[in-house]
Parts: sequence; structure tokens; C-alpha cells
Amino acid sequence: MALKCLVFDCDGVILDSVPVKTKTIARLARPYGQEAEERFVMYHMAHGGVSRYKKFEWFFREVLGREIAPETSAEWGRRFAEYALDEIRHCPLIPGMQAVLDAWRDKLPLFVCSGAPRKEVRMILRERELEHFFTDIYGSPPAKAQLLAEIVGIAGLPPEDILMVGDATTDRDAAEYAETQFYGVGDMLKGGNFPWGQDLTALNDWILAHV
Repeated sequence: MALKCLVFDCDGVILDSVPVKTKTIARLARPYGQEAEERFVMYHMAHGGVSRYKKFEWFFREVLGREIAPETSAEWGRRFAEYALDEIRHCPLIPGMQAVLDAWRDKLPLFVCSGAPRKEVRMILRERELEHFFTDIYGSPPAKAQLLAEIVGIAGLPPEDILMVGDATTDRDAAEYAETQFYGVGDMLKGGNFPWGQDLTALNDWILAHV
């Protein structure tokens, strides 16, 4: 077993954009009252990496007691992007991310596996002048686990030779589903039975020891 491919989540792994999206979720729910806002924020934070449209469905069904109409889902998606994207265009990279990109570009295939819409992720990384570091960029749909499994097939490598780097339980679960290695980032994943860092400043040395 030798590490031959790297796959990264985007929010909270490449970009320090999780706080921006949490504020956006709160803003969407605020007109429905403080309790609704708090429940939606808690659900969002516990389900990082899940498509925002699935989160909208949950909020309407579990908090408001009705199903979300397709046109309302589309409108919430539009408003989410409007509220969040300008800040995401300017938020910092997670510490250590640029060093990882610089070190492994053209040495290993690098992929993005995000729960955000693919078109949006590609646009943001292009504007941040990061797109060229990656072999390809993928986003939802499908769900993260299926998406990572598809990337494994595209890479044409044994899954144990691929590392998924993520900051949420959905990233960890996707790695288990696709049978790849996993490196956890941030507080949500601290204490798991996998390599972990508060940020990515130690990731280069870990990769170097496993290629």
C-alpha cells in the first residue's frame, strides 16, 4: 500500500469557509424565529458535507412541518449563494493547504470532493486561482460517499492508495464507504481512529511518510 492520490473536501479543508456558510444558514432561518434558527444551525453543523438542498428539505419537514416546494428550494439555493459567495471569495485558506498544493501538484493526482454544487465549487476555486492545482473538481449531487467512490473509479487506483481529507463526519463516512484512507481536520473529528490535525500544517509530513 502506497499513497498515490489525494482527495480534498472544500469547505473547512481548502477554504476556511465553514463560518460563512453557518451564518448563511442562520440568516435563511431567522424569519421563522429564534428556535427555528438555532435548530437549523445545529443541524447544519452536525451534518457538514451534506448538500444544502437536503438541509433545506430537513428544515421544512422537521421544523416547519411541511415539505419544501421545488420552487422554494431553488429560491433558497439562490439566496444561499447570494449571501455566502462574496465572503467565500475572500476567506482565507486553511493553514497548511497552500503548502500541500505546492508540494504535491504534478506529483500526485489531486481531486476535490465537495458537498456543494459542482459548478459553484469550480467557480470559486477558479476565482481563487486554485483550480489549476487539481486534476478535477467534483460536487453534489450525488452524496459525498457516492461521489468519492466515483472519484476512486476515475483515478483507476486501489482505494487503499487514495487519501480523503475532510473535516466532517460525512467525509469520514465517505472514506469508509469508498474504502480509502482518511485524514481528519478540525474539532469535529478530533479523537478518531485516523490521523488528525487541527489544520493542515502537519499533512505534508504525513503524506511524505506514506507515498
